Amino acid sequence: MNAIIDFNQLGLHPELFRIGGFALRWYSLAYLLGFLLGWTYLKKMLARPGAPMKVEDADDFLVWMALGIMIGGRVGYLLFYAPAGTLDNPLNAFAVWNGGMAFHGGFAGVVIALAGFAWVKGVSWLRIADYMACVYPIGHFFGRAANFINGELWGRPTDGSWGIIFPMAGPEPRHPSQLYQLGLEGLLPFVVLGWLFWRTDIRLKPGYLSGGFLLLMGVGRYVCEFFREPDRHLGVLSIGLTMGQLLTVVMFGVGAVLLFLGRWKGHDSNVA
Repeated sequence: MNAIIDFNQLGLHPELFRIGGFALRWYSLAYLLGFLLGWTYLKKMLARPGAPMKVEDADDFLVWMALGIMIGGRVGYLLFYAPAGTLDNPLNAFAVWNGGMAFHGGFAGVVIALAGFAWVKGVSWLRIADYMACVYPIGHFFGRAANFINGELWGRPTDGSWGIIFPMAGPEPRHPSQLYQLGLEGLLPFVVLGWLFWRTDIRLKPGYLSGGFLLLMGVGRYVCEFFREPDRHLGVLSIGLTMGQLLTVVMFGVGAVLLFLGRWKGHDSNVA
């Protein structure tokens, strides 16, 4: 008989610690670690010859990315996952303490912020996107880890021995899909893109790393959606896909286009 894992027995709690009215939550710490480690890693990457911008520009870039992720993630969630509630009460858009961040919205926010930064600085947006593609999985890794610690965004029911009973999901053991996403959407892209960046000259070919990122993330998210519990108010769409899978198909297509453009453009002519 398979042993059943009770989430409550893991000793995990959304709050790392509390002092009076102040509480440090794991979710907040995940964002902090993601930005700090991502900023450090980006500066190390920019120190290599042929970088699209100066190492000092990483400080300003971090601010743009933080705004893109936070605003885009929130707006994406409201548009794709909670449009009715937002229309009924527009003030819900600002109720961030109730949760609600969407990966695809955060990704779109990053793209917009990246394009704005590149325009202001007068640098190649596609080459900066390649560097950002190597950095983004760091924050995604910590974000999914925080989802698991919070006992949220659980998976579909399973009879496997690795199933976990999440306190807010009923009595059935469920896939720990947060951990699947942590691995396939965070760790795997980070390792693969990191190897390509440090061991090959692919960083000098605009669009290759960005396209590879979108393909890896697209496949990873698409697969994980088979194990992740669909949003209750959306379920499986009439076309047989979840909202996450539908949005991921778009990512996959854009990734394929970027790889094609990278192959067509070859090396960046501005790089010695």
